[in-house]
Amino acid sequence: MKFNISSLMAGKKCRLLQYMAGIGANIGVISTYMHYGWTSPYIPVLQSGNYTFEITSDEASWLTVVILAGAILGAIVSSFAVKFLGQKFLIVFSSLPLFISWISIAVARSIVLLFIGRFLAGFADGLFFTIVPMYLSEIADPDIRGILSSLFPVFSVVGLLLMSILGAYLPIDTVGYIGTLLPILLFLTFSWMPESPYYFVSKGEIEDARRSLQKLRAKDDVNEELERISEGMRQQNDNKSSAFDLVLVKSNRRALIITLGLRGIQQLSGAPVIIFYCETIFQESGGAISSEVAAMIYFSVQLLSAAISSYIVDTTGRRPLLILSTFGASLALFVLASYFYMKINIGVDITQFSYVPVIALLCFVIVYSIGLQNIPLVMMGEIFATNVKATALGLMDIYYGILVTLTSKFFHWTNEEYGMHVPFLIFASCCLIGVIFIVLCVPETKGKSLEEIQIQLRDGKPVAKELDMELS
Repeated sequence: MKFNISSLMAGKKCRLLQYMAGIGANIGVISTYMHYGWTSPYIPVLQSGNYTFEITSDEASWLTVVILAGAILGAIVSSFAVKFLGQKFLIVFSSLPLFISWISIAVARSIVLLFIGRFLAGFADGLFFTIVPMYLSEIADPDIRGILSSLFPVFSVVGLLLMSILGAYLPIDTVGYIGTLLPILLFLTFSWMPESPYYFVSKGEIEDARRSLQKLRAKDDVNEELERISEGMRQQNDNKSSAFDLVLVKSNRRALIITLGLRGIQQLSGAPVIIFYCETIFQESGGAISSEVAAMIYFSVQLLSAAISSYIVDTTGRRPLLILSTFGASLALFVLASYFYMKINIGVDITQFSYVPVIALLCFVIVYSIGLQNIPLVMMGEIFATNVKATALGLMDIYYGILVTLTSKFFHWTNEEYGMHVPFLIFASCCLIGVIFIVLCVPETKGKSLEEIQIQLRDGKPVAKELDMELS
């Protein structure tokens, strides 16, 4: 039977399958970020001896970051495997290590199984981080690519919020068993989604690419888009690609600098540290609200802000949101650092201002979520050429794992040695430097096809000229 959904839609452009694929791919993201948020409620429980076994402060620090070691391995594996297996297969496959990770945590009676479970969760996260942004950028229409790509960070906050709620009321083993439901759901739902047409074209399977496009665009006539994709792939494949092309090819080199900068600003803002130690930070602030409730409020506000950002990113553009987000995050972190400095070093009675750190953190998460959280991931899926995208995204996940490990250990050490004001002061300074980088180096990609973005990067139009055009 001939595929003809477009006639049923009476000429309207149906994007339902694109949204369904975006949501389905991100079910696993919820699960992996539940693991990232797991440390906030349960590390204090394990350290206090209120579980079947107890861990030391040093063990807790390594248990926090072992997930990042798994993410690095997952990124390396996926950057090579995706060329042969495709995005869809790897997304479906990731449900297996995710399922095992939650079972390991549920049955753990020593720290060994916790390490194994969190390492496997990181491995799955490395797969997702490399594959999902690539998949979503390749299946989406240009004018909804921003919102589809923003689903990744939005769903990550859903995972953090869900864990903060479950962690406040349920024991470790029960949450482990509940966590197995999401990888099962991922396997059952995403198995029915289409593969990326770019993958089929790269394998020379043009008819499969045509059928994939027909499903995604809900119309029969996809010849123009298929030809554009094929021509873009031919131009890229004329030169045999390798990892060195990320540095040797001008457009790839510029894309690499942009993503290294954005990803660095994102992590050096301290956001991952706040996720790992959210309840600990609220406890040390000495506020009237319990740390568990404050954490739930924090992640609820983050989810709302991230959802708003994903909705407006294709209207406002990437650059304005990034500049506003990074500058606002810097101000909020300076306020937070000042509060902890006065509390710890000056000895002033600031009991009546105990609400300040809660408000500062909420302001931070609002401004962080409208730009810094979503847009680096959106742009990572947009600005790399298809023939190096898997390698580039894998490299970015390794870079992410190293940065988050260093910032987490840095926070743990400086907090114990000098006080909590020191890491937050440094995070605030990094954001200020980030504003300068964004203004000078990050181009606008709103509403452009992936091929148009490559031309923009190859021609090397100065960002300053783009800024003049935006202002005019």
